[in-house]
Amino acid sequence: MAASGAASQATWVYVSNADSQDISVLQLDRAAGRLTPVATVPVGGVAMPMVVNRDKKLLYVASRSQPFRVLTFAIDGATGGLNKLGEAALADSMANIDLDPSGQWLFAASYGGNKITVNSVGNDGLVGAVQQLVRTAPNAHAIHADASGRYVFATSLGGDNLSSWRFEAASGTLTANEPPLVNVSPAKTGPRHFLWDRAQKHVYLINELDGGVDVFAYDAAKGAMRHLQRSTVVPPGFAGKVWAADLQISPDGRFLYGSERTSSTLTTFKVDATTGLLQVVGQTPTEKTPRSFAIDSSGRFLVAAGQDSHAVSLHPIDGATGLPGPGKSQPAGKNPNWVEIVDFS
Repeated sequence: MAASGAASQATWVYVSNADSQDISVLQLDRAAGRLTPVATVPVGGVAMPMVVNRDKKLLYVASRSQPFRVLTFAIDGATGGLNKLGEAALADSMANIDLDPSGQWLFAASYGGNKITVNSVGNDGLVGAVQQLVRTAPNAHAIHADASGRYVFATSLGGDNLSSWRFEAASGTLTANEPPLVNVSPAKTGPRHFLWDRAQKHVYLINELDGGVDVFAYDAAKGAMRHLQRSTVVPPGFAGKVWAADLQISPDGRFLYGSERTSSTLTTFKVDATTGLLQVVGQTPTEKTPRSFAIDSSGRFLVAAGQDSHAVSLHPIDGATGLPGPGKSQPAGKNPNWVEIVDFS
């Protein structure tokens, strides 16, 4: 009973470290506003994108070094520990992985391979063989299904678009939607990461090459997007080469956050509750080269990973303004690049 109680109050932070080829496990103590190192779990490959399944029992980690594969870990809710259950082959080096809402299919997008794939997932949570491989425009970067699981989108950083797909969960098959592409303009902006709001009324997209953040109205019945607004994560007066990275939304949907790696900043946007449109609130300095970050389930803390600082920062979030406060830095592995927060509450 004691272990169950501990698990119900525990929050674990998982950080994949590409160059040290491992995963840092940390515990988030909300009362103290502190991250505490718990363990380092070897992966045996360039650990990068991760995804947690819906019931928080499994963590999937993709290795971007050969042999390309995805590893499945069981999460111990009481200790945060990871127990490797198995691994399966991926078709290429994958920049992003995700699960469909049923948890029976794993999507993956290959930046260098210009492709997206679908792997099966068994009832035991273990990933199976590649079921489908689809060629895309250059530099596929992210792939996600909407909440219904009927529509899937994938960004092409080199093609300035999102490909649009109908997904048949019974067979794990993608077929082109109509229209098959959501074009992003202006050209050469580099669509990278995207997400939906909880109501599935809007889609937010961050562009790597110019720092633009696009807002789309989402038609959930047709899996269609209509452009509404373009904002930016580029700080005022910034004159360097833009290198935008991650995008996250607060659990209550009031604030959107984006990272820019060259300036090492996080930009906070206020989200209009009715229109979904964005208003820039401000920028917050964070770890050097923030490739990835995540927000905890309470919306009170943001954890950012610095590729070039080899550390993560815990930022308290102001509930009124949404702005992250100064970060408390904590060493991670070498080249930390993906963050997942698993809250057992």
